[in-house]
Amino acid sequence: MAYDEGLAHRIREQISERTDVVEKKMFGGLCFMVAGHMAFGIIKSQLMARVGPNQYEACLSKTHAKEMDFTGKAMKGMIYVSPDGLSDDADLKNWLDTCLSFVASLPPKQ
Repeated sequence: MAYDEGLAHRIREQISERTDVVEKKMFGGLCFMVAGHMAFGIIKSQLMARVGPNQYEACLSKTHAKEMDFTGKAMKGMIYVSPDGLSDDADLKNWLDTCLSFVASLPPKQ
């Protein structure tokens, strides 16, 4: 299993109103690009969340969140959220909204 298809479906439902989302297979999983920026994705059964550097520490302090160390080194501004932290649709929505808020703060892609 490269990534959790059920989680992918739940994410698609949460962002179905958006017209600026593109899915790309990356990192051995699935990434959701929003307005050209990587926003979140799925690696195996974990949510890969781009929360940004300003919210990084606060997000890491939440239950079920941990550093994204895909390369063997923590990637500042990126975290993993375990499946236990995503079991409720409201929890998933909160994480996605955090990512979408950060991505909206970035300059537009050319």
